[in-house]
Amino acid sequence: MKYDFDTIIDRRNTNAMSLEGFRAYLFNKNDKLDFQCADDEFVSMWIADMEFTSPPEITDAIRNRLDHGIFGYSQIFGPDYKSAFLNWTKSQYDWQFDTGHLFTSQGVIPALFDLVEYICEPDEKVLIMTPSYAFFKLAANYNEVELVTSDLIYNDGDYTIDFEDLKQKAADEKVTLCIFCSPHNPTGRIWTADELQQFGQICIENNVMVISDEIHCDLLRNGKTFTPLAKIFPRSDQIITCMAPSKTFNMAGFMIANIIIANDELRAIWKKRQLPLDNPLSIVAAQAAYTDGAAWLAQLKVYLDANFEFLKKYLEGHLPKAVFKIPESTYLAWVNVSTYLPNEENLTLFFANNAGVLLEGGTMFVANGKGHIRLNLACPRARLKEGLDKITAAINIATS
Repeated sequence: MKYDFDTIIDRRNTNAMSLEGFRAYLFNKNDKLDFQCADDEFVSMWIADMEFTSPPEITDAIRNRLDHGIFGYSQIFGPDYKSAFLNWTKSQYDWQFDTGHLFTSQGVIPALFDLVEYICEPDEKVLIMTPSYAFFKLAANYNEVELVTSDLIYNDGDYTIDFEDLKQKAADEKVTLCIFCSPHNPTGRIWTADELQQFGQICIENNVMVISDEIHCDLLRNGKTFTPLAKIFPRSDQIITCMAPSKTFNMAGFMIANIIIANDELRAIWKKRQLPLDNPLSIVAAQAAYTDGAAWLAQLKVYLDANFEFLKKYLEGHLPKAVFKIPESTYLAWVNVSTYLPNEENLTLFFANNAGVLLEGGTMFVANGKGHIRLNLACPRARLKEGLDKITAAINIATS
């Protein structure tokens, strides 16, 4: 089957966060902001879901479940779902885990908020590497524990871990948890096996638990491979692995994620504190994704690779001073436009006002992101070009 990634789909009046929720997330619910275009006329390139329909294999499975007609309280009881996910991790990453350690959650972020509470005492600290997905910071804030940051080293578009700084921060006895993003959002780095080994060893030696958010692990450039952190340390019980079909198959609204907890004590707390219920449609949708979604994903990756190549050539031709390197993973582009807009503190607001494009500026990623913008490239190429044309026009006017 050939899947369609070129058709532009109208998402208006579908309660889509990308169009109807942007004021709350990007502008702190400021409904008084007056933009040059109507809210439903923005080119949306901010939130990390796709402008593509999910695989038809998923919608077929949902239709079959709908035909049953009863949607009562549900939970994953039989082995089929766990087997489907385990087979996926075997085929994609050559990684197996004890399915007795597998739980489902309403999402990686809800699990993250809960796990910080379960792991950290009130006077303890959470360590993250920046730039960082903002919800890592929010999880610490929500649980009223102190956040400690370690800046990634930036060099002309490339990012590496500052292991000396990380080692120093992890040595603080109050640092009991590190929230780790792998592959990394927003930079798209796939950490090498050596980097994972060094990072994990630092955490293990300092008795720091790790939540490894691996939600983008399937969205790799072709030719790249991903290694789960827990695969590097199969005997450690200090690593909680979080994966989900949400980003991979554009089904974030189903709110289902896979949480793998190797630690006996933490697993007992999870079982005691979590409500063990799942959406019946989410179960069949996720199972179908892991069972029948590989062909769709393969074609998606080819399309995304071409979108990244398109962006690279576009920037070379229209904004040559922008710093951009095609990321190893994710469908998110991290572009340094600081040469053009050195004095703009709020790039999100600038491009909303001047371009009619919704995107996330680098200051939304906790720290160490100033001057950057994050663009979602999981969209039809015509929509990508439209957004880039508007961004370029806004920059040209501002710098003329």
